[in-house]
Amino acid sequence: MATKVCGVDDVTPAQALRVVIDGVAVAVVKDSAGTIHAIGDTCTHGDISLAEGFVEDDTLECWAHGSKFELTTGKPLTLPAYEPVPVFAVSVVDGDVYVDTSASTSPAGVAQ
Repeated sequence: MATKVCGVDDVTPAQALRVVIDGVAVAVVKDSAGTIHAIGDTCTHGDISLAEGFVEDDTLECWAHGSKFELTTGKPLTLPAYEPVPVFAVSVVDGDVYVDTSASTSPAGVAQ
């Protein structure tokens, strides 16, 4: 079930927004094309909030150690992280952003 997390205007292309849905930390991110994504907010290299990192094109970079995660797949593109973060379904309805944490996907597109 999708949960309303914010308005579209609350997400800027330069900064991720951290939300917690039923105990799951999520980074809500707007890429350079204006598409909104939701990925797990915890870097798989360390217990660091990705929402505090840097948004660039279609990636979110961990501020602590520099691992970049692809927004569409959760796949780490740079070390030291080598495990992906979950990717959650996003929908936009009447200017509001909804995230569904009940079905995340792995880089291979398989539900976890």
